[in-house]
Amino acid sequence: MSKKQIEECIRVSLDSYFKDLRGTEPDRLYDMMVRVVEKPLLEVVMAQAAQNQSRAAEWLGLNRNTLRKKLVEHKLID
Repeated sequence: MSKKQIEECIRVSLDSYFKDLRGTEPDRLYDMMVRVVEKPLLEVVMAQAAQNQSRAAEWLGLNRNTLRKKLVEHKLID
């Protein structure tokens, strides 16, 4: 799947989200989107990195401590 295809999936999902709101204004949309995308991103990258946080952090372009904090926030580790 290309970057363009991923972007289109997000556009379609957001259009659907706004339709579901039926005119109600969204609240904290940016924060919601980041959290919704971040958790599966972390899950998949950690699985592909065989749970190696250093490798996953490098792939994500994050500091290992930042990755660990995000994993805890999303309850992916204790």
